[in-house]
Amino acid sequence: MAVPEVIVELPELLALDWVEPGEPTPEAAERFGRELAGLHRAGAATFGAAWPGFIGSLPQDNTPTDGQWSTWFVERRLAPYLRRSVDRGALSGADATLVEQVFGRLEGFGGDEPPARIHGDLWPGNVLWGADERAWLVDPAAHGGHRETDLAQLTLFGGLPHLDRVLAAYQEGWPLSDGWRDRVPVHQLHLLLVHTALFGSGYRDVVVQTAHAVLGRAERATVDR
Repeated sequence: MAVPEVIVELPELLALDWVEPGEPTPEAAERFGRELAGLHRAGAATFGAAWPGFIGSLPQDNTPTDGQWSTWFVERRLAPYLRRSVDRGALSGADATLVEQVFGRLEGFGGDEPPARIHGDLWPGNVLWGADERAWLVDPAAHGGHRETDLAQLTLFGGLPHLDRVLAAYQEGWPLSDGWRDRVPVHQLHLLLVHTALFGSGYRDVVVQTAHAVLGRAERATVDR
């Protein structure tokens, strides 16, 4: 996986090796998909990490757990940013109640996959397309998590160029579990709540829409069983 070398790390400054900009190409997208599958397959000892985390300017609780992914995801990735979003007035009490309904429906989501080594903040802006025909990753919130989280984040905010080629190549390297497309909103909800916590009510509608999507798909899954 292509990651720029850290040149300087200071409290107020992070300097990385320069990535000469290039254009996204289908070939670079396919290489990125294969490399991302390899990164995920490297695995992690547990969900979470041994170091304190950040996402943007916000702290992120990486306290490890040996429990199931859905419980860890609610406690470490959803609930803290829901509270922050309500406290700053970005989400109402009714919005919070809706999102909390999602919390109660996630048991069993994520299946029995082991923790993957993930980027953790993989929205398209953190993928740099280089002149060397590679996709470079920057600004990680790295931890042991569910690999579908990275893939779901790639579809946010307009989506990554050539995303279909990325996903096809990823599937060749490490096929995803059945029903992964239905779980995309679950994994997106974390980063969307981070945005309401950081930037306010401008992201409120997409949080509400995503929560409704999760609940609708969870209901259909229950009926199918």
